[in-house]
Amino acid sequence: MARASRRMGSADSLWLTMDRPTNLMVITSVVLLESRPDWDAVLDVLRTRLVDPHPVFRERSRHRRRPFGAHRWEEDPDFDLAHHVHRATLSGAATDGGGGAGSEGSEGGAGSESGAGGQADAELQAYVEEHLPRPFDRSRPLWEVHLVDGPGAGAALVFRIHHALADGIALTRVLLGLTEDADGVPGDLVGPGPTPGIAALPVAALPLGQAGKTRGGVLAAGLRLARAGLRSSRMQLRDKGAHRVVVDAATATATVALRTGQVVGDVLLTSNPESAVGGVPGHRKRVLWTAPLPLTGLKQVGRLVGATLNDVLLSAVAGALHTYQRESGRSPVDLATMVPVDVRPLDEPLPRELGNRFALLFLRFPSGDATPLGRLAVCKARMDWLKASPEAALTFGLLSVIGRVPAGLQRRFVDFFADKAIGVTTNVAGPREPRRLAGVPVTGVLGWVPGSGRHTVGFCIVTYDGAVRIGIMADDAEVPEPERLLTALEDEVALLVRIGAAGTDDAAGAGGAGAARPGGRGRRSPHRAAFRRS
Repeated sequence: MARASRRMGSADSLWLTMDRPTNLMVITSVVLLESRPDWDAVLDVLRTRLVDPHPVFRERSRHRRRPFGAHRWEEDPDFDLAHHVHRATLSGAATDGGGGAGSEGSEGGAGSESGAGGQADAELQAYVEEHLPRPFDRSRPLWEVHLVDGPGAGAALVFRIHHALADGIALTRVLLGLTEDADGVPGDLVGPGPTPGIAALPVAALPLGQAGKTRGGVLAAGLRLARAGLRSSRMQLRDKGAHRVVVDAATATATVALRTGQVVGDVLLTSNPESAVGGVPGHRKRVLWTAPLPLTGLKQVGRLVGATLNDVLLSAVAGALHTYQRESGRSPVDLATMVPVDVRPLDEPLPRELGNRFALLFLRFPSGDATPLGRLAVCKARMDWLKASPEAALTFGLLSVIGRVPAGLQRRFVDFFADKAIGVTTNVAGPREPRRLAGVPVTGVLGWVPGSGRHTVGFCIVTYDGAVRIGIMADDAEVPEPERLLTALEDEVALLVRIGAAGTDDAAGAGGAGAARPGGRGRRSPHRAAFRRS
């Protein structure tokens, strides 16, 4: 007997209606495996840990009939896992994707690393790129997985899941839940995220959709959330037995009001400057990723300025953007990115229905700064400010409100805010120990959330098993040579590792992430030997 349909959350409805040819609202994830698994065993894992526990993978969307009506999820009466599973085999060279074979890549390949490993990455990257612009059949559940053999002895699972089903952090937890530890125990992300402090904001206690039901519009909802944060701060003061509670509470009130005003001003009035990565996005996207980069040296450089690993990784992206702008003949400027923040506690199980429950922060990369430690110090300062600000509360309420207005207005709202950034940057702290999927070791995990409006370049940062991989998704029309951006990123990481190892203050005056290189695609970084140590 079919289950009754259920109302779609306002944020889920928002992402459902935001698809456009230049930016589909699809989250793309890649799970890299050491060798080819028993694919029948993988299908069993997908059935028992993905489809069965979470009904949304068996449900299709039903559009609202009235302008202010609600979209709904309803069970697909013809659901068959086979409709959502695709098989592919990659050969030694990228070929036409017809019939499930490897897909054709762009000139020069999609990876910047030479040798067999770089060719393997390039072929898989080209396969992912071919499927990025393909919309889902709305008569079926909005997801698919590609089981990819090769090239060589390796394998990969490529997931494409519509943002309406869940946010990126929730889907990362679901996908990592397909894996097991050395003892065969399945599990997902556990413990604090990469930006501790933000998830503890009062939005975590706000029922999903409540912000959209408040009176007075978006700003009123945000102010109510800010006041909730103030009440939480007062309770913490009392719990700690602090003296002069009244004076401290008054100071906290003024601080919240000031920061709320600053956030509203930043969100409403700022704009992204013209740059080497800005423009009108096209249909084709490129994806690239780094080799696994060991974390030890990155943590060492963070200690020089009291920065977190998250700060260091964001500063590495800022350094790459600085170099890319300079090599493109443009004066480097600070560029803003949108950073999603999960408001679910990671030590609690995910709801069966999944859904979107996240806030957005606007982080300005210090990509105009010419020094590595200067960029790192600024990244730390800006992230510290964001963690203490009510911006997450405001944007959480904003997303809920926008999800309740007609689709035409939704697009205008989303474009207005999205156009203030070059794209989205995600940072996920994955398992610290190696995992296995269907008995095969997992060698890496990557995942990109979609861009909106004029977004042209996004980054995903995933730590796993003592290393980090950084992925790039770039618009081919506005960032036509993303290999240069990848090389600059790897060079910047290597430079930060050397600075951390040296531990000297005079490293703050060191140059950028490498000398300017005219043109050229896919050159091997001279510093990549530093990445081989694990």
